[in-house]
Amino acid sequence: MRCLAAVILLVLAAAPARAHLLELIPSADIVPDHGERTVRLGLLFTHPMERGPVMDMAAPVRFGVMAAGKATDLKPALKPRRVAGKAAFEADYTVTAPGDYVFFVEPAPYWEPAEGKWIVHYAKVVVDFGAGAGWDRLVGLPVEIEPLARPYGLWTNGLFRGIVRKAGKPVPFATVEVEWRNDGSVTPPSDPFITGVIKADAAGMFAATLPRAGWWGFNAVLDGDRPMKGPDGRPAKLEQGATIWVRAADMK
Repeated sequence: MRCLAAVILLVLAAAPARAHLLELIPSADIVPDHGERTVRLGLLFTHPMERGPVMDMAAPVRFGVMAAGKATDLKPALKPRRVAGKAAFEADYTVTAPGDYVFFVEPAPYWEPAEGKWIVHYAKVVVDFGAGAGWDRLVGLPVEIEPLARPYGLWTNGLFRGIVRKAGKPVPFATVEVEWRNDGSVTPPSDPFITGVIKADAAGMFAATLPRAGWWGFNAVLDGDRPMKGPDGRPAKLEQGATIWVRAADMK
């Protein structure tokens, strides 16, 4: 039995860690001057490149939008939905004035039994409506990615850059996970192709090209300052994630 336990531990240690990403995907990242101005935002906790599995989401702690320097609470607009039998959320928001709208979410802590830790990933996405300004405004989340490249109007193979921040300060050499939101057209040839990994520099800055059209998630993985009580009552590690979603489009 002792040998069997050792083998199981060895297999688990050798198994690749799957990146969890909180999707915050709008129906449009650029609202047209004429036509539909209601944006639908989907919230889903999953593995985007692998298209699952989906994890159950509890009701978010915060959900809102930052526009014109003001944050607005959008929690009342959240509606539950089911994806692959798991709990997720969506919300509609109607844009009424030109501006850049930074949507953000603070999820409830998620217990990951396989890793014995809590996960809280703070996600955001920017939607533009005839403004081109305000996309780099920080929401003030505990951990957050500050975009150095405008996070919309990006062509395929364009460059995205950002700074990883914690409590407003750059995080040197932070690890940033990168995943493409797979539409079913790509099968990764091996595990390293599922989640890209970037190491920020001494100033917390990172950069990556976007080699395929679609949504790309960048998630800086950071340790929480204090452990949280696990289901067994013992202290457990807290993983905090700073996530931003950007969309690349093909030139046609």
